[in-house]
Amino acid sequence: MTKNRGFWPMRDIPTVLWLLLTVIAALAHRALPMPGWLMIHLLLLGAVTHAILVWSQYFSFALLRSAATDRDRRHQSIRLILSNSAAALVIAGVLSGIWAVTLTGAAALIVAVTWHAATLVRRMRGSMPGRFGRTIRYYISSAALLTIGAALGAWLARGDSAPNLVVAHALINVLGWIGLTVAGTVVTLWPTILRTRADENAATGASRALPVLAGGVVIAATGAALAQLLVVAVGLGAYLVGLVIIFVSLIRAARQKAPRTFAALSVGAALLWWAGAVAAVAVGAVLAALDGSGFKALDALFGQVVPYLAAGFAAQVLVGALSYLVPVVLGGGPTPVRVGTAGFDAAGILRVTVANAALAVCALPVSSLMRVVASIMYLVAMASFLVVMWRAMRAQRRAKAGGPVGDAVRRHGPIVPEGEQPPGRRSGQAVAGLLAVVLVAAGLAAVDPVGLGWSAAPVGAADAPVQTVQVEAANMRFTPDRIEVPAGTRLVVEVTNTDDEQVHDLAFANGIAGSRLAPGEKETIDVGVITADLDGWCSILGHRQMGMTLQIVATGAKAGAAANADAGEHDMSGMGGGSASEPAEAPDLMADPGPGFEPFDAELPALPASGAPITRELTLTVRDEKREVAPGVTQTLWTYNGTAPGPLLHGRVGDRFVITLENKGTMGHSIDFHAGSLAPDRPMRTIPPGKSLTYTFTATRAGIWMYHCSTMPMTAHIANGMYGAVVIEPADLPAVDRSYVLVQGEYYLGDHDGGTVDPDRIATRDPDLVTFNGYANQYDHAPLPAKVGERVRVWVLDAGIERPSSFHVIGGQFDTVWSEGAYLLDRSTDTGSQALALQPAQGGFVELTFPEAGTYPFVSHLMIDAERGAHGLFAVGE
Repeated sequence: MTKNRGFWPMRDIPTVLWLLLTVIAALAHRALPMPGWLMIHLLLLGAVTHAILVWSQYFSFALLRSAATDRDRRHQSIRLILSNSAAALVIAGVLSGIWAVTLTGAAALIVAVTWHAATLVRRMRGSMPGRFGRTIRYYISSAALLTIGAALGAWLARGDSAPNLVVAHALINVLGWIGLTVAGTVVTLWPTILRTRADENAATGASRALPVLAGGVVIAATGAALAQLLVVAVGLGAYLVGLVIIFVSLIRAARQKAPRTFAALSVGAALLWWAGAVAAVAVGAVLAALDGSGFKALDALFGQVVPYLAAGFAAQVLVGALSYLVPVVLGGGPTPVRVGTAGFDAAGILRVTVANAALAVCALPVSSLMRVVASIMYLVAMASFLVVMWRAMRAQRRAKAGGPVGDAVRRHGPIVPEGEQPPGRRSGQAVAGLLAVVLVAAGLAAVDPVGLGWSAAPVGAADAPVQTVQVEAANMRFTPDRIEVPAGTRLVVEVTNTDDEQVHDLAFANGIAGSRLAPGEKETIDVGVITADLDGWCSILGHRQMGMTLQIVATGAKAGAAANADAGEHDMSGMGGGSASEPAEAPDLMADPGPGFEPFDAELPALPASGAPITRELTLTVRDEKREVAPGVTQTLWTYNGTAPGPLLHGRVGDRFVITLENKGTMGHSIDFHAGSLAPDRPMRTIPPGKSLTYTFTATRAGIWMYHCSTMPMTAHIANGMYGAVVIEPADLPAVDRSYVLVQGEYYLGDHDGGTVDPDRIATRDPDLVTFNGYANQYDHAPLPAKVGERVRVWVLDAGIERPSSFHVIGGQFDTVWSEGAYLLDRSTDTGSQALALQPAQGGFVELTFPEAGTYPFVSHLMIDAERGAHGLFAVGE
């Protein structure tokens, strides 16, 4: 392999770049909202996958006693370009919500990995393998599993993010693609790192373990896909048996020479995290099956374990292996290799100790603050590898060239890696690393004692007893919702979000509040010493009004004590909505709109000539948008594609609609299309931030149909902008000269400068604004054009949430009225209609011609609503 030296490290440069991106994403995650899957995929799909493709080829040449040709190098370069491009496309596609990009990336990855496996098969058949040559089968098996995992991942990216399929995808990719590769590699790499002989039974054990490990992955993933907990447990149990077979030979090698270098300690720690994580999930699957908590409990557990598989197992085995392999393959003779090894070993024991101790703290039931600080310590310890790697490779190259490092070696003798230095120096680093983590934890415990489960009463309550209570948040309720606490007792609440879909939090009237919890997440809240009754609630907008409250009763408190009064009923929703039922000063609807005003486009373009039904695809992205809703009044709306109402959908009976809903908002949202008839369970489910789903329906009946968010409280979600219209034209609908769509909606205003809908105002059933297409009186400022004699059709939908509509054009008469699927008038010549009456979620259209030029107001003839903004103008010219 001498002539291959230098080729392999250069091919591994993208691994370093992916690691750097992972570090940047992890740091940015502390300040910016960023999906957790991004860091995991940057590490596993980017860095680890690239390293596997590089080094499994390297080991195949070594173990099969062959050498890389120029053709091998060219093909390897193409595969690596293809796989890295694939990883970038997959990540970009999921982030952007463009499924075609994700699918292209997944297909490219499958091609690259299949090609990789084919070369290994061909090389294996054409070689005389050595003792460990059969371990190449691990690489082939892992590649086969990745093709399945990549295909499943592409399917999930389309929107079917069922928890059981997500778990199956992760099991195949992490335990299959990465796990099998590591298992096949450490059989030979581990004793090599230790610089000792491999166990005499290692090769036989590896051959026996492969079918057990691969079968375990297949069984566990199949069980997950079918949501069968015991099948998952059986598969993971088999996988653990396979690990035991592998680990026996590794332990025997370690007995001959204990691990001391950074490479050995990092790989060894990774193997322990690997086995521990698999065991935790296996036990969790059994317990979930026995106690009846179902797959939801396993999904929550798996979501907690995956970061430790990524950070504890995959990341550590990667940096550990590279720390040994790069100096060896970079070569240059014994002295340069020793220089490089010593460079990679710099502060090695310190780095391993800090990383694993910090990761262990993260795994404990500590406070979010302590977990954040511990994760930063882990990140610093691991990211230092990038600096160490650069310095070590530079030093080794200088030693090869006889530069300053080489001169120093000649003058002062060989450089001794830290792993070979006296035990006192090594133990000093271990103690220093452990002390660093312990001291930081102790300092945080002094500030946040509950983070370690301690009780630290404030001044004057040092001897206060502590009462800890578990609270579950689900279905717009806290359980229990009443807690009795002896007065003078410090209350610690351990809150868990056991909801299937909704984000929740818990805030108290004394100003203490927890953070927002996604389904399955938990945290500990130190409420303080209870001296009087105290109210708590979920501060997510509207949840408190839905009944998500909690009462703490101080038993034995002095009469008249009132913690709520002292606290002033703090509103910690942070959403901009007030809690008072009285409106603020009324908006001036006669004023001009603010700068940048653009009216909502009310025109409905004509459909192409009728033909066969077609498929119409649209992505609706949920975003929080600050928008003007009346002159001088802005609200932070929850929107579909940035507008309220959302985009207009238009088609004919028989058309198929494929809608991708992406949630890039700050809470759970959903969508309900009245235009489709189907079971609501899956397509109308609430999805948390960062998730997506695909909603497919076929339009079977004509009408103007409402769509809206159906997440509770539905009143708040609709009133804050999450609604829109779908126009499905009847087959025989005659053509007109102009067609418009008006959607009536309501605003219950929060603060007039960027506030959010006020649930207490909704309870009064008295809106502040009633609008057509989301802005009060907007078509007074931008009249809808028409000409004398033209036939104008106006589609009207009442999106509610409370007010009916009586659509009327002042100075006009309707000769056609179509309401909720039926004609009340159809091109009548001697009778007419003056108004289209609609209840919330009803719609229809009217037609009229204007007899002469002029300005024709249109209103809801519930005149109080016309004065609240349901008013506009037709500008009719000759």
